[in-house]
Amino acid sequence: MYKAWFAASRFDEISTLFKASFVGIFILFFAIYIDDSLHGISSGSRILLFVYWGMLFVFVGSGRILVRSFQRRLLVKGIGRKNAVIIGFNSKAFEVFDQIAEHRALGLDIIGFISDNGNKSENYKDVNIIGSLSEIKSLLGKIIVQEIIIALEKKNDDLLLDLLAEAPLKGIGLKIVPNLYEILTGQARTSQIYGMPLIDLMPELMPEWERKLKRFFDIFVSFLILIITLPLSILVSLIIKIDSSGTIFFKQKRCGLDGKIFKMIKFRSMFSDAEEKSGPVWSQKDDPRITRIGKFLRKTRIDELPQMINVLKGEMSLVGPRPERPFFVEKFTKVIPYYKRRLNVRPGITGWAQVKHKYDESIEDVKEKLRYDLFYIENISIRMDFKILFRTIFVMLFGKGHYQ
Repeated sequence: MYKAWFAASRFDEISTLFKASFVGIFILFFAIYIDDSLHGISSGSRILLFVYWGMLFVFVGSGRILVRSFQRRLLVKGIGRKNAVIIGFNSKAFEVFDQIAEHRALGLDIIGFISDNGNKSENYKDVNIIGSLSEIKSLLGKIIVQEIIIALEKKNDDLLLDLLAEAPLKGIGLKIVPNLYEILTGQARTSQIYGMPLIDLMPELMPEWERKLKRFFDIFVSFLILIITLPLSILVSLIIKIDSSGTIFFKQKRCGLDGKIFKMIKFRSMFSDAEEKSGPVWSQKDDPRITRIGKFLRKTRIDELPQMINVLKGEMSLVGPRPERPFFVEKFTKVIPYYKRRLNVRPGITGWAQVKHKYDESIEDVKEKLRYDLFYIENISIRMDFKILFRTIFVMLFGKGHYQ
């Protein structure tokens, strides 16, 4: 029930409340039934539970309807509204505009159209064309907008790919009038504006409660591992110092959630000047840049231990796509349009791609790993994280997989 709300259906919310409270009451019902059976008594509390559920549903439902009604009144009066632009200047775009203008409770203000030709002399009901399709990237940096609605009559895959890469990183929601991009149905969720169907691209990946639980699990496990492995970390630090000159820890810039740069920490497994001449390159099997102790650290994944500090700080998660260097992110984005989609979730120490695929030795390997990363993102859940963690243990025990 606790998630971002904006112009949601009150009926849908009450329906969700019914399901959530009903499941909770059933759990309590059977817990009390088992307790009574074990003690050989009949407390009568089970019947009262359903009375409690009825009261809970009525009072909580009434409260939520009142709050949502108040929120809608605020939106109608101009408080908390969002700016939106419509991509397209045609009959379909005009229909969307009319629906949004008619229903102010949606909380959207159309500030302009983006057309094929960008002829700024044209307007529809005093709302002007603010630019052309070719100017979208620059426009997103100049105007304050929270929603983009795509209402084009013809396919424009290049435009959509650009928006999918840029808009989510700026916190902009994407919606599209259906029957244009059938290929995206796997990453879309349908919604409607008073009967007009829309497809919501890149919807919320995880419910709020799962996000909080995932973060709590990250903090708890990373802190526990750092404490338990402290003696090992001290020993490894001494061996690294003895084995080769240089720092104990290796810090490298990586792209994190929403493209934010952070420094990933590892035990140094390479010589300190490994990339001075070659520049940024992929790691590989039998890499000559790796030290003697580094080979052991990588094989056993001990070099990854300091990344628990990144997890504790919130820069990484235990599970997620591996964070990549900014140099490679920009390089891969040019040849793989969906690559920046990985930045919509917090990067992880391990991930679905790491337990399912081998070393990155070519751009085809990167594309294959991206396919696994996108699968994880589209199916992200606590259950999926546990599945990956168990597979990671298997990978570590048998020395398979690869962590960049």
